Amino acid sequence: MFLKEKIHDACRQILQEKINALQQNLQELHQSAANETKSTAGDKHETALAMLQIEQANKRTQLKELQLQQVAFNKIDPANVSVVILNGALVETDKGYFFISVALGKVVLKALSVYALSPTSPLGQKMRGLRAGDTAEVNGATYRILSVC
Repeated sequence: MFLKEKIHDACRQILQEKINALQQNLQELHQSAANETKSTAGDKHETALAMLQIEQANKRTQLKELQLQQVAFNKIDPANVSVVILNGALVETDKGYFFISVALGKVVLKALSVYALSPTSPLGQKMRGLRAGDTAEVNGATYRILSVC
């Protein structure tokens, strides 16, 4: 398996693990809310229930965002190779590797660190359309592009 395919697979796993964790957390919150409704009534009970409902709403929002990221990520074909930086490109720079896909941050494969970043991030936007030999500057840092695949 090529490096880009390994990175793609690792990112897919990370996304799925995050989704699974949020779904588990939502299930636990639902059970807590069900137990809270069995408690005695009163201000303390109503406050606790309201806090649980707010937490559930926040987790549902996070889950929806992750699911949207997963849909966008699943459209990336790691077998596609391009000489210009597009969504799905693996970019080697003088400051490390970047996988233009979804915002997952640092992904470590054995001894190699790759930063999975969104094409809409500031660096992702600056890199879009560039080729090996070009440079991108973000927040005073210059990234020299060594290779694109």
